[in-house]
Amino acid sequence: MSNTERRTFLKSAGAGALALSVGQQSLRAADANNKLIVGVIGTGGMGSNHVRTLAKREDVEIAYVCDVDKRRLAAAVESASSIAGNTPKAVDDLRNLLDAREVDAVFIATPDHWHVPAALLALDAGKHVYVEKPCSHNIREGQLLVKKAGQSGKVLQVGTQSRSAPFLKEAIQRVHEGEIGEVLVAKAWNSQRRGSIGKKMPSKPPEYLNFDRWVGPAPMVAYRTNLLPSIWRWWRDFGCGDIGNDGVHDIDVALWGLGMNSHPSRVSCLGGKSFFDDDQQFPDTQYSVCEYPSNNSSGGKTKRLIFEQRTWSPYTQEGYENGAAFYGTEGIMLLGHTRGWKLFGKRNKLIAEAKGRPTLDDHYDNFFACIRGEEKQPAASAAIGHFAATICHLSNISARVGRVLNYDPKNETISGDEQASQQLRRQYRESHWAIPRDV
Repeated sequence: MSNTERRTFLKSAGAGALALSVGQQSLRAADANNKLIVGVIGTGGMGSNHVRTLAKREDVEIAYVCDVDKRRLAAAVESASSIAGNTPKAVDDLRNLLDAREVDAVFIATPDHWHVPAALLALDAGKHVYVEKPCSHNIREGQLLVKKAGQSGKVLQVGTQSRSAPFLKEAIQRVHEGEIGEVLVAKAWNSQRRGSIGKKMPSKPPEYLNFDRWVGPAPMVAYRTNLLPSIWRWWRDFGCGDIGNDGVHDIDVALWGLGMNSHPSRVSCLGGKSFFDDDQQFPDTQYSVCEYPSNNSSGGKTKRLIFEQRTWSPYTQEGYENGAAFYGTEGIMLLGHTRGWKLFGKRNKLIAEAKGRPTLDDHYDNFFACIRGEEKQPAASAAIGHFAATICHLSNISARVGRVLNYDPKNETISGDEQASQQLRRQYRESHWAIPRDV
């Protein structure tokens, strides 16, 4: 695209964005009398953000909130009622919410081990689903989610909000239009300072927490004070580490720009605990390389995605604490998904830049428009979420076994490594009602 065309595009895009914004505001107002009825499952950190943001919208009514923590549940009811003026029903068992026929859609903001079990139950109940990232706890569950979403006739949106951010869409469009030439390598990174979770002995769960229901279909373990809240991310039975927490956002953006709508064929990851001496079960330092085979029919070249993680290093890399870079034959795009981007051409000349931040409302707008039939595809479909989550899972497996994984992108199997293959699935609590079928 020429500079003149680019200026025309940006001018039109700006006008289009304004029109879209006005249109969305009108849509929200116009649908005030035809609201979508929703429920929120999990009202902790991200769940409470959903409650506050959804409660401000005129086109949505929060009818239910669900949590196994009585304190968080009460806070969610208070938050929704104080903002929206209506009081949602509080339940501590997601089945009570899913049985409510008036609920059109659910927002799942539980710990990772509940993402797919809850989403599958919701789809079976005829609900549209917004599920937080990573969309799965393991690769097999991700496969089941993609299959069920395709069969259900319902809309499923994964909570990687970058996919709906206008400033990021422009950045990725520039990459796809060849402004930095052919992109052969993309890199994503997660560098920030986390805190130690310490070392704790098992203890009695607090009175306000239904720990048995929190564990759900995962194997039963003893409660520890460094397991909840939020710290579950660092425990293998319940989370995926920081690569699946913050890293998956940047991995998803890297995949988007690289143009990969498939799984890698080889993954190699080195990682371990270089900094923290605590109970965390995932690496605090992690370096992963994913290789995507060449497409001989189109003359394409082998491409690679690199991920770097240092959860003890609060320093920016290439201008961004968390970000993605696209290395082209004629330039480079540097992108911080919560801050902005810069595009450099030949001789490192800065060609263009922009600032911005993804919002929940942009992602909701796309989700609700798909439900209403005004848009055809969710920005972050089950398949898109599965591609990104699979990189997290394969990287963790490779780091754990200490070997390169040869992965079959079509059949989603690991070749010639029984130890690694066993980790494509998880163990479940015997006979629990939320265990997905066909796992």
